Formats: sequence, C-alpha cells, structure tokens
Amino acid sequence: MRDYRRIALDRIARLMEFAKRHAVERPELAREAGKLVLRIARKARVRIPIRYKRFICRKCGTPFYIPGSFTVRVRDRRSTHVVIRCKTCGYIKRIPAIREKRAKSKTK
Repeated sequence: MRDYRRIALDRIARLMEFAKRHAVERPELAREAGKLVLRIARKARVRIPIRYKRFICRKCGTPFYIPGSFTVRVRDRRSTHVVIRCKTCGYIKRIPAIREKRAKSKTK
C-alpha cells in the first residue's frame, strides 16, 4: 500500500518537472502532463505536494509555468492573499499571505 503512494508521488514529481521544462516550446504537452498529474493523484488518493500544487490549475490541469496562462494579484481585502487566475478555464486560486503580517505585528 505504501509503495503505491510512493510511486504515485514519484510520477507526479517527474511529470511536473517535465511540464516545467517543456512549458515554453510545447505548452500542449505541458498541459497534458498537468492533467495526468491530477488523474494520478485522484486515482492513488494522494495529496499533491504543495510545491507542485501551487503551480497547477485544479480545474483544468494547466501548469502555471506556461507564459500567459495565468494572472497574479495581491489583494488586501479581508486578509492579505495572492490571487492566481487561470486564463484557460477561469479558475481562481487564493493563497493566504499570513507570514508577512505576523512579521509586521512583531516589529510594532
């Protein structure tokens, strides 16, 4: 059972590195690799490591290594967060930016 998950995580890592290498010259291959990462994670019931999860659209699988496939904004409403919007499907990913606020509050 453990080997199954380890193999899945290894394949996810390899596919994300592949997508990163081929994002500029062959974006369609990178997009297919991203979709495959999502399928492997769902089938093996493993969480995608956060270092890869941040760079892939959860809805369509487009890796954010492809230039022009996303927009990034920093918002300060409610709580400070980074907003990444996929231009392929319109999915919005919000990542909290709490560490900076904690550092500011400690200096006061």
